Amino acid sequence: LAPAGVLTLSADFIIRDPGQIDEYAPDARQIAVQDLPDEVVIYLLGSRYCETDRLSEIAWSLFGHHAPGWSLVQAICDYVHNHIVFNYADARPTKSAWDAWHEGKGVCRDYAHLAVAFCRCMNIPARYCTGYLGDIGVPVVGVMDFSAWFEVYLGGRWYTFDARNNVPRMARVLIARGRDATD
Repeated sequence: LAPAGVLTLSADFIIRDPGQIDEYAPDARQIAVQDLPDEVVIYLLGSRYCETDRLSEIAWSLFGHHAPGWSLVQAICDYVHNHIVFNYADARPTKSAWDAWHEGKGVCRDYAHLAVAFCRCMNIPARYCTGYLGDIGVPVVGVMDFSAWFEVYLGGRWYTFDARNNVPRMARVLIARGRDATD
């Protein structure tokens, strides 16, 4: 609760990053739904921006022939990366994975939501991540900014994927995780 008038907010912090690139684990296996830890199961369910009920048939038609595990997640990333055209002008707070799939355009949040939804449809727990993704180790293309990516649960742990950039990156500064951008 702030009083009427000018309000100034500021923060001061130091971020320590080990400089590691997103881990690559092509042998990471998909865990059967019945063997997942209870706390992971929520990341199989549909959510506000990740409508698994609307995208399930599409996901299975696109990815049902892929072997489960890391290669399936990478196939989903490849598809989403090539399906959506990035443009800040195409962002809107109500856009869901279903909308992003139909429109084929959006921002990093839309890439993440669509990839998360497809992973969940394929029985891979996936959670939305948001934070800052700098330009360390990559050619600078415009101003770096806040970003969205996602994590999947394979082989008993979480791995980072990024359908927008679709390459391992370094120096991600995680701010929050959840079922989707609502969290």
